[in-house]
Amino acid sequence: MSKELQGRVALVTGAGRNIGRAIAIALADAGATVVVNARKSQQEIDSVCSAIGKSAMPILADVTDPAAVEAMVAQALERFGRLDILVNNAAVRALEPIERISPERWREVTGVILDGAWLCARACLEALRKSDAGAIINIGGMSAHTGSAGRPHVVAAKAGLEGLTRALAHDLAPQGVTVNCVVPGLIATERGAESGAHSAHEGRRESVLGRRGTPEEVAAAVRFLAGPGARYITGQTLHVNGGAHSP
Repeated sequence: MSKELQGRVALVTGAGRNIGRAIAIALADAGATVVVNARKSQQEIDSVCSAIGKSAMPILADVTDPAAVEAMVAQALERFGRLDILVNNAAVRALEPIERISPERWREVTGVILDGAWLCARACLEALRKSDAGAIINIGGMSAHTGSAGRPHVVAAKAGLEGLTRALAHDLAPQGVTVNCVVPGLIATERGAESGAHSAHEGRRESVLGRRGTPEEVAAAVRFLAGPGARYITGQTLHVNGGAHSP
């Protein structure tokens, strides 16, 4: 494929593994310099940067902390002088009955998924507006469309993320910044301890292609939306689910 993102700088949150890692590598393959973010694991983001090479920069930052987000963006701008692409991928894959979810836990999960996306977008606004091809891509979730037992916080946050996508698309259109949402379906990923067992909607739904998708297939959609061929696409939700759900 061409180096269609040559000269661009991208920030990918939650990029230490799985879909986030694949997105960071795909954008780098397209020619972009990539800021690789995670909240806790320096080892994971260092591994991603090693896979990419010199055109990558690892930064640990909690996307729910406004000061940490501002510092992360400032650090990226200081080193690279620009920021053209923001991918809000950070999430918590929680699975727990509603009666066991404390207010603190609710705020933790929704804070990472929804508040984190808003804080990162806000911190990147000035740089994105200066870019001649600014793009925000939010990573949603199929459960926001299908519902899922044991994940009210995740489902609510992912649904809110799509609303934020449409709102920001209107707000940023005058500056030529596109805002879209990619919604993965059933993807073969490495699951952390926080995700628990497979959620109910995964047990009920299968793709018509007869397999789970790969993180790289989700990353390909993000790469497209970040690139020059998608400059007339904004405020949209792109499903990558093998036909498991048709909105």
